[in-house]
Amino acid sequence: MFIIDWWNSLGTAAQIFACVALPATLILLIQTILMFIGIGGESDGFGDGVDGNIDDISDTFDSAGDGVFGEDAPLETPDAAGFDGLRIFTVRGIIAFFVVFGWVGVLMDSAGVALPITIIVAAVCGFAMMIVLALLFRAILRLRNDGNTDNRNAIGTAGKVYLTIPPARTGEGKVQVMLQGSFVERNAVTDDEEAIPTGCEIIVVGVSGQTDLVVKRK
Repeated sequence: MFIIDWWNSLGTAAQIFACVALPATLILLIQTILMFIGIGGESDGFGDGVDGNIDDISDTFDSAGDGVFGEDAPLETPDAAGFDGLRIFTVRGIIAFFVVFGWVGVLMDSAGVALPITIIVAAVCGFAMMIVLALLFRAILRLRNDGNTDNRNAIGTAGKVYLTIPPARTGEGKVQVMLQGSFVERNAVTDDEEAIPTGCEIIVVGVSGQTDLVVKRK
């Protein structure tokens, strides 16, 4: 059989890498299929979400402490293209790491690359995939939340400044507020004559345009 011939053609190191890659790939495929048929869809949480099946473990794992770059609390993170608040070590992320680590290891070992270099490159590629996956799911969650929330519902709520808000609407800052039951981050401006620094408590007093909140010091 082709699979047996392929397996026998691998060296010992490549077979070990394959033993890592094959089950991880199978689990990732099962997760993906379950997600697409609606059994494991994303819900509010962090980028990779709390899924109805395997990723329930991820929620438990993540709640034990902060992620690599962020906190458990915010359901919507700052910039989908940045790393602020990005949490990487979830079940799905770790599985993706092993998938990429294993297959890169198989390919490089089969190509005759030295084992130490193979391990390093495979690990770097696996970690890069974890970051890409976390960014992807966070961006999806951000788009979904943006489409389902109305900033006007934040009027009257309290929050904290995440990035300093320039005075007299001369620029935008960022605030974290409770909006429709979720702790989210929004761009914000203020009519105050003095800048509102990071960490300062604020009250939302209005909205400006489609995305900005108007706030004042609490």
